[in-house]
Amino acid sequence: MLTEERHRKIIEWLERDGLVKSQDLIQWLDSSESTIRRDLQELENLQMLERVHGGAKRPQHLEQELGMFEKSSKNVQQKKMIAEYAAESITEGDVIYLDAGTTTSEMIPFLKNRTITVVTNSVGLAARLVESQIATIVLGGRIKLTTDAVVGSQALEQLKQYRFNKAFMGMNGVHLDSGYSTPDPEEAILKRTAIQQSEEAFVLVDHSKFNQTSFVSVASLSAASILTDTCPLVIHDQITEQTTLKEVSV
Repeated sequence: MLTEERHRKIIEWLERDGLVKSQDLIQWLDSSESTIRRDLQELENLQMLERVHGGAKRPQHLEQELGMFEKSSKNVQQKKMIAEYAAESITEGDVIYLDAGTTTSEMIPFLKNRTITVVTNSVGLAARLVESQIATIVLGGRIKLTTDAVVGSQALEQLKQYRFNKAFMGMNGVHLDSGYSTPDPEEAILKRTAIQQSEEAFVLVDHSKFNQTSFVSVASLSAASILTDTCPLVIHDQITEQTTLKEVSV
């Protein structure tokens, strides 16, 4: 098994259980004790876990990804303002990609009865789009129970067939060095592909996502414009050197 695959599985188990034992990893990954020890050291150096006696635990800054309900209750007003501004950039006849997420979902009321086509990887968003009389295509594949996102190779291959005027993405982290990031490798590759398939891409994040880094890198900051409520002053100028930044007053 390749090192990256072992690392991915270790992080998945940590996200699920919060703690893993070295002896279990040796058995589950069919690897030697020295290999597992090296894996845990490398992941700790990347701040992806904390080693403890006999194993490792999930670090405080990379807690398990929040579910949709938990996410939707955070910074609600900021998300609505960002979403409204994002919707204003859409013109009649556009084909857009709407990423699974709570901020992107707030765009739907502002899209009602628009003559556009929306492709999404969220079953929940797709249902709301149809209710709003919007032409909708939902990607097929495996549905993540925590975030309602469709992921997997089937969704990826379908996504590669489309081209978009605009893509609207959610992210868990926005960082000067590591760019845009998210906890799930399968969601990351869909986000990356959607950005690549779009004429314009926008990342919709509130202020809490800045200076944060999640498990998987999606793209550099220059790959998409940022729509936010406010960007921390200490990094504002450096962000604008790399990409377009629009701050929406609440």
